[in-house]
Amino acid sequence: MNAGAGIEASAAGRACRCLVIAAAAFALASCSLFKPADKAEEGGKSTPTAPADEAAPGSRDVPTVRLITAQTPAVRAYRKIGAQHIYKAYANRIYKGKIPPLVYAVVVVETDIDASGKVVNVTFSRTPSHAPEVAPMIAELIKATSPLPSPGKLGGHTYVDTWLWDKSGKFQIDSLTLGQRSR
Repeated sequence: MNAGAGIEASAAGRACRCLVIAAAAFALASCSLFKPADKAEEGGKSTPTAPADEAAPGSRDVPTVRLITAQTPAVRAYRKIGAQHIYKAYANRIYKGKIPPLVYAVVVVETDIDASGKVVNVTFSRTPSHAPEVAPMIAELIKATSPLPSPGKLGGHTYVDTWLWDKSGKFQIDSLTLGQRSR
């Protein structure tokens, strides 16, 4: 290989690297041009949403986006209190011991409560497509136990918990689960 060919190959390599870097930068920059997918659409819901700073028509102080409370230590502690309340109400439906490794359904539940503990709404972040009957059953179980214990200073908020549903219809709630068997 002569010196001229080496210089040309080196220049071509630099040009190729520059193109790759430019393409990567363009791809990253274009990500901000598109809005992220609406969480409600992912869960199969058809609730329209708007940016958090936009209000509903005719109202200036009501946001149109449902905000989930940050899962702070206080909210996580209340989550256990709520799960204990549900466990007391459905003692015969709780799966005793460690849950099987292949649980029938895993459902991520968002429970909205007011300042007195009344369940205002139950929605889902994750529902199993193979077991569509489970999410509505969970919603009914939660609503039937309303009101949950008072959240005290925490006030009205939304807490998120995961339900592990066995095919027998028994369940455990993640905040109180005894874990999963390996076999």
